[in-house]
Amino acid sequence: MGDGLGRKEYEALLEPMQEELAGMARWAKTTGARIVVLFEGRDTAGKGGTIGAIADHLNTRQYRIVALPAPSEREQGQWYFQRYVPHLPAAGEIVLFDRSWYNRAGVEKVMGYATEPQVEAFLRHAPIFEKLLTDDGILLFKYWLTCDQEKQEERLFERLDDPLKRWKLSPVDLAAREKYAEYTKARERMLEATHTRHAPWTLVDFNDQKHGRLTLIRDFLDRLPDTRCDPPELDMPPLDKKPKKEKFGVLEPIKPFPLP
Repeated sequence: MGDGLGRKEYEALLEPMQEELAGMARWAKTTGARIVVLFEGRDTAGKGGTIGAIADHLNTRQYRIVALPAPSEREQGQWYFQRYVPHLPAAGEIVLFDRSWYNRAGVEKVMGYATEPQVEAFLRHAPIFEKLLTDDGILLFKYWLTCDQEKQEERLFERLDDPLKRWKLSPVDLAAREKYAEYTKARERMLEATHTRHAPWTLVDFNDQKHGRLTLIRDFLDRLPDTRCDPPELDMPPLDKKPKKEKFGVLEPIKPFPLP
């Protein structure tokens, strides 16, 4: 499967995985498992679309997507990991980080928002922080989404031209265009320091985003414990009367949208 993977074929391959994800969520709720998934990678690689594909059929009360803005002045004066801790899951919850504490080793390093001593300290401390999480029983998954610069440029220009995607394009994205190689160096340094047995990294090729999503979700499901958990049996007898139609007193529905 390459760039030609069509939407129908993609959706047919994705659907059974989404059923597994729904079962995984039931398993987490039943067992009290706590799941954290970090999504890092190149701008435009496909983090948001992948998170959406995972979360699409999960109970909204059970999962959270965390995409933090730039730190406030107060947060800049905190312990670096502090603002991420409140977003960690309680029993039965799933947290999907759209970028994470690894901002310090990526965009903050490359764009000069963090000093070299701050980056060095982060690279020493991140494995320790993650060991605390995994020792406490959190299931931690770290994914880096890769794409070639040619694909990145293609997607940046698509965002520029598409009013529905224009919001995804920021001045930081544009400034980062010239720093593709610097991001590669920062990533390799990060992997060397933070790819550990207790919290390993997984790199996924996202030059084809649909194929990348399938690859990542399959890997995620395969690395979890046996999460098969059938939904509870529900007794749903037929109605004892003819189904009723809506009735309105105070207000009427608005006029329907005109169809072609």
